[in-house]
Amino acid sequence: MFFFSDHELVFIFGLLGNIVAFLVFLAPLPTFYTIYKNKSSEGFQSIPYVVALLSALLLLYYGFLKSHAILIITINSIGCVIEITYLILYVIYAPRKQKISTMAMLAIFDVGGFGLTMIISVFAFKGIDRVHAVGWVCAVFNIAVFAAPLSIMRRVIKTKSVEFMPFSLSFFLTLTATMWFFYGFFSKDYFIMLPNVLGFMFGVAQMGLYMAYKNADKNIESKCELPEWKATVSDINSGNHGCDLKAKDIDLQPHTSHLQLNV
Repeated sequence: MFFFSDHELVFIFGLLGNIVAFLVFLAPLPTFYTIYKNKSSEGFQSIPYVVALLSALLLLYYGFLKSHAILIITINSIGCVIEITYLILYVIYAPRKQKISTMAMLAIFDVGGFGLTMIISVFAFKGIDRVHAVGWVCAVFNIAVFAAPLSIMRRVIKTKSVEFMPFSLSFFLTLTATMWFFYGFFSKDYFIMLPNVLGFMFGVAQMGLYMAYKNADKNIESKCELPEWKATVSDINSGNHGCDLKAKDIDLQPHTSHLQLNV
């Protein structure tokens, strides 16, 4: 700003964007450690990694078309390698049905969708128009990706539980969007800047929801801890204590005041 030129600021925010985005790419490592340890990916979905790979491929192609975009190329090259590694592990340990569906999605979206984008951009556009066409594809796709957490946010509001929306991931996604917004702003790359405005807004909204509902699970749990012998079958069935439990699901033992669920 006052002490750096626009060119220096582009490098600074691009470098910071690379670092934070790399950490976000590594976020699923515990998931894949679990898959490797259990030798099964059953119960996990491959869609996020298929989408992330397509996003990285599109931005990588955009980086090669655009001049002075080495920082876009570096992080998306790394992203492609990481996402392909995740998907290989997923397919190796997936049940047959999930193997087929994942391979089908890869063929349709990552091979077909990306290939079609390349073919159309090469034969239908030339020069700067090709850069702009691919830039628009990247921008629209990234806006759709940033909007995807709306379903999770809706679930948080409905269930009053943040179990499926960890604060750390929301924080790092917001930080990533901030870095790339300023990269786009100072490099005057609106195809990078505009989607990250939306990414920042959704990230802040997710963190706000997390702060609003982070204690909801504890409150519900505390309501489910009843004083010794104060809970009767009629209390439980009538829902007087705020718990959605039935008598058949509960084993009240003489030595404890807590409800023991027979799952």
